[in-house]
Amino acid sequence: MEHRIRPYLRSVDQLGSFVLAVQGASIAAIHGLDLLGVLVLSMVSAMGGGIIRDVLIGAQPPEALRNWVMVTIALAGGFLTFIAYHYVREIPEGLLLAIDAAGLSLLAVAGTEKALEYGLKGPAAIIMGGITGVGGGTMRDVLLAQVPAVLRVDFVASSALIGATVLVVARHFKVPSGWAAVMCGVICCVLRVMSALMHWQLPVADTR
Repeated sequence: MEHRIRPYLRSVDQLGSFVLAVQGASIAAIHGLDLLGVLVLSMVSAMGGGIIRDVLIGAQPPEALRNWVMVTIALAGGFLTFIAYHYVREIPEGLLLAIDAAGLSLLAVAGTEKALEYGLKGPAAIIMGGITGVGGGTMRDVLLAQVPAVLRVDFVASSALIGATVLVVARHFKVPSGWAAVMCGVICCVLRVMSALMHWQLPVADTR
């Protein structure tokens, strides 16, 4: 069955992807990767979560591969970061955190909304929101031979999942989709920033 994705949802997905492309390219540059490596990681960071989501919900082919727009956005973010990295690395840490939180929030919104558009129920839509938000970063970390940040850093996936839950609950109670998306984005973003600033962590196993 063909689904028409609302323009605002596509715009949210694209904006979040651009933000994460810049983030992925920055991390690649820090690790000393060449231009190709920077572009590959920017594309993986930007599109990885969305591709996983689309495969799981049956949106074939994935939106990121369906046309040139998403690929162009990811490549543009990576290339601009590569040529202007000396300026990018001067961005204050607080602003970088805000950019990271914004990218996570935008993709969590887009992933949850798209899952709901495809008829998934609440729990599955929440999972898709989380996967969309953190999937690309997880793939990026695997390519860099690191334990994915989603498994060890500052409440990242939890922020996306909580935001997605808020969106699903709001939609269940007939809150207009635009307001539900704003609520999801704001809560996810605030949680991500606060968790990083206050070093919130989920419990870990006692290995003593």
